[in-house]
Amino acid sequence: MEAQVVKMLLSRDNRYMSWCRLASILILSWCVWASTSHFRGIVWQLLCNAYNSPLKAKYAEYLKMHSTCEKVIRRDIARTYPEHEFFKEKDGPGQETLFNVMKAYSLHDKEVGYCQGSAFIVGLLLMQMPEEEVFCVLVKLMQDYRLRELFKPSMAELGVCMFQFECLVQEQLPELFQHFMTQSFHTSMYASSWFLTLFATCLPLPLACRVMDVFISEGMEVIFRIGIAILQLNYDMLIHMDLEQMLRLLQKEAPKLHAEEPDLLIQAAFLVKINPKRMKKFLIYKLHSRIRKEYLLIKNKENEDQIEMRRLRTENNLLRQKIDILEKENEAIADKLIQGQLSRAQEAEEFYTVKKELEEISSQHKELGKEYDGAKAVITELRNK
Repeated sequence: MEAQVVKMLLSRDNRYMSWCRLASILILSWCVWASTSHFRGIVWQLLCNAYNSPLKAKYAEYLKMHSTCEKVIRRDIARTYPEHEFFKEKDGPGQETLFNVMKAYSLHDKEVGYCQGSAFIVGLLLMQMPEEEVFCVLVKLMQDYRLRELFKPSMAELGVCMFQFECLVQEQLPELFQHFMTQSFHTSMYASSWFLTLFATCLPLPLACRVMDVFISEGMEVIFRIGIAILQLNYDMLIHMDLEQMLRLLQKEAPKLHAEEPDLLIQAAFLVKINPKRMKKFLIYKLHSRIRKEYLLIKNKENEDQIEMRRLRTENNLLRQKIDILEKENEAIADKLIQGQLSRAQEAEEFYTVKKELEEISSQHKELGKEYDGAKAVITELRNK
């Protein structure tokens, strides 16, 4: 019976295509409640409109090309589901198919390229379907389910999700939110991996597959619901813990508890009330807050610039005053220097005059000495006569 239904779903006859989404949801529900994954991969493709996608041909072309992300992808492959039988063998079929899909997507969407979190989503898909079908589903998830914005290099959408989730916690679990704030337990510390991997690394694989079931059917809102449900189910413990204890609980202990009662988590998630309009208001509030912060930053910058300008003007005036004083001192020193040079010139001139007079006196003294010697000789001669 199930095989006949699936055959009908996969028919290309237009009579059946309009029923594909409804029928696939029914099969998905049957898979979930019957705890079977036999049809899961096919249903995922149908739900996200990736079945028989023309992207399969592109995938084969991408495998022949070179990607600048290959080295980083190779490095991270061993970190993706390292304990899972399909992926733990180095360069085994699991790691190779995972590498192929990540490489192909990095070529298909060069703006996003490669992000480590997406490898866990791809790994989860590879457990359910062949690699070329995984590539087609991945492209659809990226384009139609907000994942592409999450994995862009800026990761701006992740910040938006963190803000929206924080607002939900504050709204629905106010006391726990206040406890988180008191402990400096920021939303990104525990919830970023929930959104980046769709709980693939945070919950046991059977439960992570069920999360993917409802995610592909309902979209990103499911991740918010499951996140709030996890906090609600662990509320009594979280409210009495410090930061390290809360982190350990949400990362290590809570997944084991939810694995024992998976239906409880899924049911609690669908009881969480989320108003899409409120979510948009959160974004508007964030936008207004950002604009206000930017305005305040600009005004503060302007005030700082004005203060700096006044400081520079004051320093400039002081420097001008110092320059005026130095110029006056320089003029006084110059005057003294000129006066000193004039005095030395006068002294040199006087010295030269005195020297000339001394030379004339010395010359006269010599002449008088000669006359004296001559007179003395005459007197001596007269005496001898």
